[in-house]
Amino acid sequence: MKSVRALVLLVLTAISSGGAVAHHAFSMFDQRQQVLLEGEIKEFQWTNPHVWVQLLVTGADGKVVEWSIEGSSPNGLRRQGWTSKSLLPGMKVRLMTNPLKNGDAGGSLVNITLEDGTVLGRRIDPND
Repeated sequence: MKSVRALVLLVLTAISSGGAVAHHAFSMFDQRQQVLLEGEIKEFQWTNPHVWVQLLVTGADGKVVEWSIEGSSPNGLRRQGWTSKSLLPGMKVRLMTNPLKNGDAGGSLVNITLEDGTVLGRRIDPND
């Protein structure tokens, strides 16, 4: 009977930990590359488990592309001084991102520079 309980406990532990491991996977982002985007904030989603920045970027061809950029958790960003009002619709920003490997318009947030020069986030050197 003890071995059955141990097996059940082992299976439950494996099942419950799978989500945590999957949640922290960054394999979809090319962390060796950084792309600088200049655009306008469409929306800032202050949500768990990660914030999202919807950025409207006008390309050389004049077409506007919406980028979806995933950031850290609100809790982690709050400790860096961010609030749910740090980015407002219509703000012009420069955003550094690790792009998606598949080439879609999305990525992982590195930092954002506001019009007044304030930098939110931190710059990560891909060569470190």
